[in-house]
Amino acid sequence: MPIDEIALNFSPAGLLVMNIVLGIVMFGIALDMKLGDFKLIVNLPRSMLIGLLGQFLLLPALTFMLVYLLRPAPSMALGMILVAACPGGNISNFFTHLARGNTALSVCMSAVSTASAVVMTPLNFTFWGSLYPDATLILRTVAVNAGDLAATIFLLLGLPLSTGLYISHRYPRWAARVKRPMRYFSMGFFVLFVLSALAVNFEYFINYVHIVALIVLVHNGLALLGGYFSARMVGLPENDRRAVAIEVGIQNSGLGLILIFNFFDGLGGMAIIAAWWGIWHIISGMFLASFWALRAPEEALADGT
Repeated sequence: MPIDEIALNFSPAGLLVMNIVLGIVMFGIALDMKLGDFKLIVNLPRSMLIGLLGQFLLLPALTFMLVYLLRPAPSMALGMILVAACPGGNISNFFTHLARGNTALSVCMSAVSTASAVVMTPLNFTFWGSLYPDATLILRTVAVNAGDLAATIFLLLGLPLSTGLYISHRYPRWAARVKRPMRYFSMGFFVLFVLSALAVNFEYFINYVHIVALIVLVHNGLALLGGYFSARMVGLPENDRRAVAIEVGIQNSGLGLILIFNFFDGLGGMAIIAAWWGIWHIISGMFLASFWALRAPEEALADGT
């Protein structure tokens, strides 16, 4: 069966639980944030600007070029475009810290990109998706509305994020006590939930993952390189380059997967792209961060790399 005709199995009750879990994940992450984290927008405006342009302009544009070059199945192309339109993944802050990058910049970029996703994710997805002729039939059939996408993303990300930020500011002692266990519990539950979804659709995943594996590898590599070299071209310091590279290369594919089930009924090519991206970017991010962990930013600047 062609990958465009596959719909992964996911019950309405399971989807509701997954939506709630993502909201809990974002709430737990927000408890670990402070309003002061946003001050880097003023303190490091150039680094923030380059990072956010890389996230919401460069990566979607590079993805569109890659889609035109590779010509994957339309549903896979839409999956690539949706992943590129999502904000940075939450694990990027850990990878940036391990890579000796600018962790404060990474945290600020994650916060701003997540908040901006309410507008930028549906805007990027509908804009770039509509420009790819092979995918327009799917978009017309599903009738995706940018406003509906924005409203869903606000409920999944914006509301939990703003609530968590308010509580961390208003009740800092309580937030300090619960943020670590909540983060571990919510992330662990989310990972188990995604794995269970893959297990239910294991046959589809095994049959088609070899098709998407190379595409995701190239796509993710392009994102990491695009982030790093765009930061290098404008002369950002090495620790900022590392932060930007990881923020652009580590995407919130979990959000993408939930949107695919919400709006596209688990359309096969889109779902497998998002699911495999979620696995692969952890592998690539850990490898890159471990490599950079062995080289201090000063050493990298000294030899011009």
